[in-house]
Amino acid sequence: MGVTLNRFNRIYHQFVHCVILALALTAGGLAYGQQTPDDNLTPLFASLSQARLSKVAAILEEIERVGGDTVLPLFETMLNGDLYYYEDQPQRLVKAVRNADRDYDIYDIFSGEALGTESRQSIDKIKVNNRLRRQLRQAISRINLNSSDATVRLKAVNNMFGGVDEDTVSLLEDRQKIENDKAVLNALFQTLALFRLQHSDDDQERIAAIEILSGHLDPMVRNELTSLLEKEDGQYIEQNPELIAAAEKSLREIKSRLSIFRGIEQLFFGLSMGSVFLLAAIGLAITFGVMGVINMAHGEMMMLGAYTAYVVQQVLPNYIEYSILIAIPASFLVAGLVGVAIERGIIQFLKGRPLETLLATFGVSLILQQAVRSIFSPLNRQVVTPEWLSGSLEINSALSITYNRLYILLFALLVFAAVQLVMKYTSLGLNVRAVSQNRSMAKAMGIKTEWVDAMTFGLGSGIAGVAGVALSQLTNVGPNLGQAYIIDSFMVVVFGGVGNLLGTVVGGFTLGIANKFLEPATGAVMAKILILIFIILFIQRRPKGLFPQKGRAAND
Repeated sequence: MGVTLNRFNRIYHQFVHCVILALALTAGGLAYGQQTPDDNLTPLFASLSQARLSKVAAILEEIERVGGDTVLPLFETMLNGDLYYYEDQPQRLVKAVRNADRDYDIYDIFSGEALGTESRQSIDKIKVNNRLRRQLRQAISRINLNSSDATVRLKAVNNMFGGVDEDTVSLLEDRQKIENDKAVLNALFQTLALFRLQHSDDDQERIAAIEILSGHLDPMVRNELTSLLEKEDGQYIEQNPELIAAAEKSLREIKSRLSIFRGIEQLFFGLSMGSVFLLAAIGLAITFGVMGVINMAHGEMMMLGAYTAYVVQQVLPNYIEYSILIAIPASFLVAGLVGVAIERGIIQFLKGRPLETLLATFGVSLILQQAVRSIFSPLNRQVVTPEWLSGSLEINSALSITYNRLYILLFALLVFAAVQLVMKYTSLGLNVRAVSQNRSMAKAMGIKTEWVDAMTFGLGSGIAGVAGVALSQLTNVGPNLGQAYIIDSFMVVVFGGVGNLLGTVVGGFTLGIANKFLEPATGAVMAKILILIFIILFIQRRPKGLFPQKGRAAND
């Protein structure tokens, strides 16, 4: 019995070893298959690395023919400019990315596996020009055109728009016959229509293509339609009146849609500028409304917030993606503490003396600017934008929304909501509202108005610091950063109503939108002048702004 068990164990262990060996060989085979999907590609890879630039196009065509969809990662790597080969192994193609040490991190093209680090002397880059980039994009589109994912197919068709030739038109027509996704099918119709408009000699076919492309916003469509309406000696070069009428009708529809989307884009930019005004003015509205202090150093609180974001990135260079999230509370604390120090050290001794307060805070602003110049130098500093704030949301070829401005808009509304909650549902907010409405009565009721003043000034300065973090994503950080927004902040506060947060929101967005809609017609400087004239005329009719502050103190 013992012999039988020993024999069974020996057989069992041999079986397990065989299984492990088989799995290892299979994994190795898969890895090899990922590195070179087809043995026939290896000599082509060697030819690609050694060929002159003029010969690369033909080699790429052969690689696509032999490898099919397996070479998609290779083409994408080459299109991005990251395709390299080893000097001593020209058939071995890899993805290489330069690192901080000026060496290159090496990755397998097909599996993405890290292969270590190489010096620049051991690898060489496969060069790409614009003609090859166009060929690569079309090859990638052809491969993706047969994907099972409708989103991938749609992107492939859109990439081929305007780049179809005689060789690929049949591929699109074949896909059109079997396509069942409406969005992809519509994109196929439009891509083929543009090809026929560009190359067909049949006027009826071109008219049908114009009808399909009617309202399409791509510049290539507009250029083709405009070329049909070219004149010579006052007469249309195109002889077919029906074709001319169709082109004119389509261009009118395109221009109408473009004007709508440009209006939406201007509105978005206006809201974006308004959100910056809102962030800059919220703190000023609180301090001005409660204390009646004209704080000329408010812009420098924004500057301190922006420099705090810069310092956080310098301290945490490996956490750029999260640095902004860390910088927001840090900038609030830094600017808030500086604000409390200014109020306790200077402003509390100048109550009821607005001119002296204005001069004192102006002097503080100069001191802070010079301090920043001494610490960081007068040169502008750049705060790196995290990847999740970069890029834009492309709605169509005429309208795209940048993520950084969109997030700043949402962030401004979030800050406004947070301040509203503080003012309505906390003891600090209750005390602030009491002091702003009737300081003498609030003091008689036992409220420590000096403490409220310090906390209010600190809160307003902290919010200005947070505004500086937002501004660091739109412009460079420098000692004069806050000076560009201090006048706009005062205009927003006066226009909306001193001390009224809702008025600050309405005022900020109104002035931002008005500014952006005036700029195309008048220019940036004249737009600001016209806005200022409007504010002057407005406060003559409504001296207390859109939303006047309520309370006995407001009527004094």
